[in-house]
Amino acid sequence: MSTARLLPGAPVAEAVLDDVKARVAKLKDRGIRPSLATILVGDDDASAGYIRIKQKQAAELGFESPHQHLPGDIAQADLHRVIAELNDDKGVHGVLIQYPIPGHLDYDAALQTLDPDKDVDGMHPLNMGRLAVGLPGPLPCTPAGIEALLAHHGIPVSGREVVILGRGATLGRPLAMLLAQKRPTANAAVTVVHTGVKDWPRYAQRADILIAAVGVPGIVKPEHVKPGSVVIGAGVRYEGRRLLPDVEESCAEVAGAITPRVGGVGPTTVAMLFRNAVAAAERANP
Repeated sequence: MSTARLLPGAPVAEAVLDDVKARVAKLKDRGIRPSLATILVGDDDASAGYIRIKQKQAAELGFESPHQHLPGDIAQADLHRVIAELNDDKGVHGVLIQYPIPGHLDYDAALQTLDPDKDVDGMHPLNMGRLAVGLPGPLPCTPAGIEALLAHHGIPVSGREVVILGRGATLGRPLAMLLAQKRPTANAAVTVVHTGVKDWPRYAQRADILIAAVGVPGIVKPEHVKPGSVVIGAGVRYEGRRLLPDVEESCAEVAGAITPRVGGVGPTTVAMLFRNAVAAAERANP
């Protein structure tokens, strides 16, 4: 029987997107319509679906959403050329390169050609460097969404022990930097462990806030959770269309608060993408 308080992402995303709408309206009052361009390489159904979701959200928020659907056999140089054109287009404020891209292409090389100020994913190496030293810039969307989720639900973070299971470049590593920064919604004692640490459960069991971010279905079980702690399930894997989270649902019997199996971190990630996009439009039009 579940006893944990649920921490849904939808109300967090709604609050963020309400703020984005207000900022879009101010830009439009000045004759500026923010624009988020998307790039899809190939015909992966899941990726195409994610692009449709983002385009629908863009329309609802008042963004222009130009789209480049590129052939799956495109050469690296031609992909870079498309990115360069979007970099040079002053009417485009943010650019999203949908990941993954076909295996013959180098995603990191493509990302490095993107104007860092148009990087709405917050994953450009310059933006990761800005995060590391505490300079303003677009933040990686899932880590920023997790910080916002904890803040929205009134979960105290400052001074508490946060354990992140997972060290990936898109989530574990940037989240550790974010939550360690001196800020009321961060300022935590952060430990990063991963599946290469054989006794990782020892760290998980002492966490006030445990964040699972490895993409290994069911790796976090009730015996890994400190009673009454906060558990955030951020890592998932898909089996067809079935979502397989890192955190077993039975962890809710031990935790004090926990994200739901579906609708936890996901909605906040999309909201942060648009927060980055409107901030990019504001930077381009001070």
